[in-house]
Amino acid sequence: MRIASRLVEIKPSITLAVTARAARLRAEGIDVIGFGAGEPDFDTPVHIKDAAKRALDAGQTKYTEVAGTLALRKAVAKEIEKAHGLHYAPEQVQVACGAKHSLYNIFHALIDEGDEVVIPAPYWVSYPDIVKLAGGRPVIIETSAENGFVVTPEQLRHALTDRTRAFIINSPSNPTGSAYSKAQLQALVQVLEEREQVVVVSDDIYRKLAYGGFDVHEIATLSPSLAQRCVVVDGMSKTYSMTGWRIGYALGPKPLIAAMNTLQGQSTSNATSIAQAAAVAALEGPQECVEEMRQKFDERRQRIVAILRAMPGVRCFDPQGAFYVFPDVSAYVGRRTRSGAAIDDDVALCDYLLDVGRVAVVPGSGFGAPGFVRISYATSMDNIVRGMERMAEALAKLE
Repeated sequence: MRIASRLVEIKPSITLAVTARAARLRAEGIDVIGFGAGEPDFDTPVHIKDAAKRALDAGQTKYTEVAGTLALRKAVAKEIEKAHGLHYAPEQVQVACGAKHSLYNIFHALIDEGDEVVIPAPYWVSYPDIVKLAGGRPVIIETSAENGFVVTPEQLRHALTDRTRAFIINSPSNPTGSAYSKAQLQALVQVLEEREQVVVVSDDIYRKLAYGGFDVHEIATLSPSLAQRCVVVDGMSKTYSMTGWRIGYALGPKPLIAAMNTLQGQSTSNATSIAQAAAVAALEGPQECVEEMRQKFDERRQRIVAILRAMPGVRCFDPQGAFYVFPDVSAYVGRRTRSGAAIDDDVALCDYLLDVGRVAVVPGSGFGAPGFVRISYATSMDNIVRGMERMAEALAKLE
């Protein structure tokens, strides 16, 4: 069977692949500690689940507007106004089947064949492939741990061309947990203001998970003119531990949101009605649950960074947000196992850690950063301690 040529360059998600392989080993009775999943290990808060039950009992099981219920779009607009002081009308809000779906809609509504999208690396694995599926060309800016994994104004100015259609910023970031200070964002704004055709896509999915007193800033708040061509993306998955509910949203210029609604109307139509009712309860209900989860993540962050920094040859950036660490393990690439097998790259290293250490971590090459690994600390402290012990023992066996 002939498969569409546009899929030739598209790779399966490496994070999902690692998680799936770990699950298969567990199904065989093998004890594997997984650090691959990008989802909170907490249950969805009770008041949110109760809202879904009430929606079911009330018969809210029919189609909604393609863009989402008016109640949810108003709740989203109110939440973003409260968080950032940005005002959006309900018709400037689209609810989708997760923030990934929101990003898919944005780029398919925005990009023509050959348009360029500037993406800082390390990047979330899906950014380049979504851009390619839309016919665009990803332009990658490499950052470093020494520079806090942030793009400099000089790098951005060099990457922007007359073909640039969009720039993606993810702060706090997946996979590094890095975040941009207000001053760093202002420096980027000055460059972006020079290119009026560039749309800024601000992926804020981790904005409520910041640590050490770090203040998360939204780039759209720093320039009235830039705000007119910014799209803010967020969702319920990370903040409210609602990954399986599949509710994301985007806020932006009316013409773009209208085009995204046309696209969504011919693909998924509305997001699940019951999940939308639960999302309203999440946004409008008590927020103590969010802070409780954030504090737990922070405790884990501090512990796992300390453990990794104590491992010989491992360098670990201290993340300001999200729930990932992204250590540099390149000192172990090029070594051999005791049986003589070569560890040629970070993918081989992760395979080795899973086979020998029974620890599942994700290769950094999938995020555009060979020689690193992504480790999610959205798991118990016991798993963190035991898993890092296994990782250290496995690394020590390499020659």
